[in-house]
Amino acid sequence: MYTIYVVFKCHSNKREAFIERVKSEGIVDAIRAEDGCIRYDYYFSEKDPNEILLIEAWETKKHQQIHIEQPHMEKLRSLKGDYIETTTLGEFEIK
Repeated sequence: MYTIYVVFKCHSNKREAFIERVKSEGIVDAIRAEDGCIRYDYYFSEKDPNEILLIEAWETKKHQQIHIEQPHMEKLRSLKGDYIETTTLGEFEIK
């Protein structure tokens, strides 16, 4: 299993709007339906009202690499500027 985390720092008061937008555009459902997707979940920080943590788990790193080239990911990248200030990525192993 290949697992990554993404920390989004949102523009002030845009956190919930971002999640609603990716859901209403069908992006989240499309990602979860991708071949190899095990987990794709957003979490809100209790401490920082402008922070979102995303955990993605894929069968393999290749599945995740194919994922980032999908049309719905281009759509996600195009709308991020309205909601997201910074994005930090990392990977970890869950045993």
